[in-house]
Amino acid sequence: MSLENTINQDIKAAMLAKNEAQLRALRAIKSALLLAKTEKGASSEITEEAEVKVLQKLVKQRKESADIYKSQNREDLYQIEAEEIEVIEHYLPKQLSTEELNAYIKQLIEKLNITSVKEMGKIMGIASKELFGKADGKAISACIKNLLS
Repeated sequence: MSLENTINQDIKAAMLAKNEAQLRALRAIKSALLLAKTEKGASSEITEEAEVKVLQKLVKQRKESADIYKSQNREDLYQIEAEEIEVIEHYLPKQLSTEELNAYIKQLIEKLNITSVKEMGKIMGIASKELFGKADGKAISACIKNLLS
């Protein structure tokens, strides 16, 4: 079942359960997916990779808003953003733990025989493609720097 169908089913379930927080987040996902489908140059169906990018963008936007609300002591608005983040992250691929990421990067460094931070770009390119959706670019970069320094 595609993400869009899953979201539609979950919207119905959230309506029946009267779960406002989940319903808000699911409607935001549905809206973002619809926008991605109707963008100029986009085909009628979006790929799984594009769906993940849309979801990651939604989470990032909400995290930024939550940080702003937290700094301004707006706990009510912060809570709304946090609830939506939790719902949206449910539809993203499981993120790698720090240990799993370190193990993967170590293996990649040995495989490519890389010894200095100057060659970090080679690892970043490969790791970013293979770990798409499973690890954040910042986390990958930090792990590489940590292992090569």
